[in-house]
Amino acid sequence: MKRRRLSYRFHDPNPAAVTADYILKIFIEANAGKVEAALRRAADAIPASDGSSGCREGCSA
Repeated sequence: MKRRRLSYRFHDPNPAAVTADYILKIFIEANAGKVEAALRRAADAIPASDGSSGCREGCSA
C-alpha cells in the first residue's frame, strides 16, 4: 500500500516579522541554559593574563 504524504497548513494572521520575533524569543528561552553553560566553559578555558583565576566586579574585557 502506498504511503500518503501528510500536508499541514497553518493560518497566522500576524505579520511575518511579528511571528519571527515570537519564534526567536521561544528559541532563546529554550536554549538559555545551553548558552550559559557554553559561555562558562569558554570563560574557564581562557587563561587570565595576570595570573588570577578570574575577573572581579568592575573589570572590562
